[in-house]
Amino acid sequence: MVGEEGAFVLGWDEVLTEEELSVTLKVLCMSEEEFKEYKEQDGWEDDSEEEENSTLSNEALSRLKTPCKKLLYDSVLLTLESYGTDLKAEQDLLNNKEAYEKLSRREQQALHVRYGQKRILHQLLELVK
Repeated sequence: MVGEEGAFVLGWDEVLTEEELSVTLKVLCMSEEEFKEYKEQDGWEDDSEEEENSTLSNEALSRLKTPCKKLLYDSVLLTLESYGTDLKAEQDLLNNKEAYEKLSRREQQALHVRYGQKRILHQLLELVK
């Protein structure tokens, strides 16, 4: 369901791998009975037109059902815990010109990437609180 890389891709305004995330949330939030019925339908593609045409924009994420929001929230917290530093540490390093300039070009680029990833994850936390 998650694809080859085992991760979902989030952007500033929407989920870029929305189909994978939608199906994953739908399945993980089902009861055991609902899951059995869903599997028996041989209908992994048999979603309603409304679901097929919906996008997982930030606004749509904030309107998810509570179990899905909790699942996303907890997943984001686990992802943030996997980083060696928090968002504030990254921000402090970016704001400290002397320390920033001591980093190699590659380390500077990695810092910007991590900082951007963490900002998106924190935004998602706010959306699904």
